[in-house]
Amino acid sequence: MPTPLPRTLTPCRRTLRFDLLTALILLTLAALLNGCAQPPRYANSDGAQLDKPLREVLRWYWSRDRSQADRPVQLPVRREPRATEPAAPGELSATWVGHSTVLLRLDGVNVITDPQFSRRASPLRFAGPERRTPLPFEISALPHIHLVLISHNHYDHLDEASVLALQAQPGGPPIFVVPQGLDAWFHDLGIRDNVHVIAWWARQALAGVGVSAVPARHWSGRGLFDRGATHWTGWVVQRGGYSVYFAGDTGYGDGSDFRRIGQRFPALDLALIPVGAYEPRWFMREQHTDPAEAVQLFRDLGARQALGIHWGTFALADEALDAPIAALAAARRSQGVAEADFRLLEHGQTWVLHAPPHPAQ
Repeated sequence: MPTPLPRTLTPCRRTLRFDLLTALILLTLAALLNGCAQPPRYANSDGAQLDKPLREVLRWYWSRDRSQADRPVQLPVRREPRATEPAAPGELSATWVGHSTVLLRLDGVNVITDPQFSRRASPLRFAGPERRTPLPFEISALPHIHLVLISHNHYDHLDEASVLALQAQPGGPPIFVVPQGLDAWFHDLGIRDNVHVIAWWARQALAGVGVSAVPARHWSGRGLFDRGATHWTGWVVQRGGYSVYFAGDTGYGDGSDFRRIGQRFPALDLALIPVGAYEPRWFMREQHTDPAEAVQLFRDLGARQALGIHWGTFALADEALDAPIAALAAARRSQGVAEADFRLLEHGQTWVLHAPPHPAQ
């Protein structure tokens, strides 16, 4: 299927006053209260911790060029019944809800990654990254979710309202699978018995699915004092002979993490790989892959096919919302990867990799 092309909207008046004011307040508090923060508990596989010094954060805020990120872009949104249908036995399919939220149908089990259905990816209702592409459907339209994969605690990946909505879903709550240290956040919400913690390279059988935690190159933090207090992770889920890798949020590093994942889990059927929020590279490289690195990561894994995520929904960096479309196409061409093997979907679009042998009536 050809890659969807965006339509540029007539520019409208926008203000960043609240976002900039909030950023400055947080940065000032961080500088004043930095001594109160606890040393990071978790690190990447090489022992490194991604802890940007305040001067680099300030340099980015004061020197950044937002002309592309703020350019109004309308990306297509599909609203079709197939997007909210439950998984059938023998099926492997993926519906991209937006950003890093993907509904996976895995041989009769409904799995969702990093559910984020809120208007903003922020601790504040009036400021912070706002959803730029509408949801294809509300969280209440989801089929009954059996398993929720949480990669880390940043607001664009861990959304309290979405978690609480899933906890209250008809038919009973799902199983939440989280990296080390993040269970306490769920406990504070009153969610205890259905939260499972898995450390890197460990595996559990949950809801009939083999769930393995694998390394990612990133960091964690939801406030001023919790940098590195919880871990971050990628996931591999296996059921019915199918295997899917969800990278979560990650930089590329030297690629050794992903080559090791590919060796441990050969012939992955599908890899969900981030392709957005990557500019400027001097600031984002350690924590976010760009499209060229995403294609290289796909090749390192040895996966059969990949879906690009973490783009087109929230403006988190300095590239345009639709920039990954052309950048990924160029990266595929330069690295000899077919478009059919590393795809981008429209919001709400479903990719059926393996149809059920007997479609549900």
